[in-house]
Amino acid sequence: MAELTHRRRLLVLAICCMSLLIVSLDNTVLNVALPSLRRELGAGVAGMQWTIDAYTLVLASLLMLAGSTADRIGRRKVFVTGLVLFTLGSVLCSLAPHLTALVAFRMVQAVGGSMLNPVAMSIITNTFTEPRARARAIGVWGGVVGISMAAGPLVGGVLTDTVGWRAIFWLNVPIGLTALLLTLRYVPESRAPRPRRADPVGQLLVIVLLGSLTYAIIESDPRVAALAVLALLGLLVYEPRRPEPLVDLRFFRSAPFSGATVIAVCAFAALAGFLFLNTLYLQDVRGMDALEAGLHMLPMAALTFVCAPLSGRLVGSFGPRPSLLVAGVAMTASGVLFAAFGAESSTPLLFTGYVLFGLGFGMVNAPITDTAVAGMPREQAGVAAAVASTSRQIGQTLGVAVIGTVLASGVSPAFRAEGFAAASRPAWWIVAACGLSVLAVGAATSGAWARGTAERTARRLKEAARPSARTDA
Repeated sequence: MAELTHRRRLLVLAICCMSLLIVSLDNTVLNVALPSLRRELGAGVAGMQWTIDAYTLVLASLLMLAGSTADRIGRRKVFVTGLVLFTLGSVLCSLAPHLTALVAFRMVQAVGGSMLNPVAMSIITNTFTEPRARARAIGVWGGVVGISMAAGPLVGGVLTDTVGWRAIFWLNVPIGLTALLLTLRYVPESRAPRPRRADPVGQLLVIVLLGSLTYAIIESDPRVAALAVLALLGLLVYEPRRPEPLVDLRFFRSAPFSGATVIAVCAFAALAGFLFLNTLYLQDVRGMDALEAGLHMLPMAALTFVCAPLSGRLVGSFGPRPSLLVAGVAMTASGVLFAAFGAESSTPLLFTGYVLFGLGFGMVNAPITDTAVAGMPREQAGVAAAVASTSRQIGQTLGVAVIGTVLASGVSPAFRAEGFAAASRPAWWIVAACGLSVLAVGAATSGAWARGTAERTARRLKEAARPSARTDA
């Protein structure tokens, strides 16, 4: 990629952030609209789970393919295709006549979304090559998640209450079209010097693994769970034998990279479960409309918005450890407030829980991304970023699947306050456990020994990318 001016780099960052906005905004807006959607389409808890998970599941399954494909055929080309598909999918979702069609159109959206986030992160990584500038750019990128959390519940609440839940998908159309036009004009094309070849078998195994695992959890089907185990074993056996696998297991020799992957799964599982539980509680138990529920969740969104760029600066100056420790403590404390102290029944505790979770989630995103791509060769930035993005989507998928299933096993169809409170306790303990995992894994994989494993992994990857290196030595 040719050297760009400072102003052009900032414009590229803004365009990439627009893609993140529409992908993440779609989830936060839809969470607020779930009760209205449930009433109009006659969906149960499982139906609401699939409305969310059909999207995140396809994203998780295709992100690594999109990242490696972009490295091979051109990042801007794949990015433009993703914008077109995502915008088209949004229009189709707004026209869905029933739940099955909505789930299918959400999958169309996700195919486009899979071409946006990892490719945009790869573009950012190759645009901001200086570590401190890259960390700050990633902090801004993470702050967009806060914007989506703040804008999603509010705008989604207004549209759901005044027009209907279908209008929430209209939001993506003007943003997607604007990003498309700006990309065609300002984003330069770039490719990896030595991109990976396609791995259709590995891709199929990833789809089977994630799809069967999600189905087994939501539908409580142990036979499908066995299929997920077989797909996982297939990946572990097949991928190391390929010279250029879809999932390069050598990346996981780096302790920071492995830690970032686990932290991403735990943090985003906590986020998905947190939003799912609170949306249903505020509207179906407390009887709020969508706008009121969105206003109640503003403290969480505001703290995420404020803390995400701050976390990026901390990572650039002091490394990932401070941000990860703060994130783990805050998210754990928030989950414990709801699980042990019934925070939802007390307005002061409720808002304290929201503030703590927003603080923790705002601090966690920047170190995940920076750690995932910082120690990897630049020519493999697309694949490394795709693994990090895949981990986020897997976390959201599992969060909704597990927590929704735990909730459905104990809550009554009428969503009575007493039944909901009792059924949600185990779910809140899962959120707290996810926060504790962020704390423990972050502390364990951000020290000096972990950085040593990252350096050794990067050297080996670079040597493996130069077949002549061993002969020349």
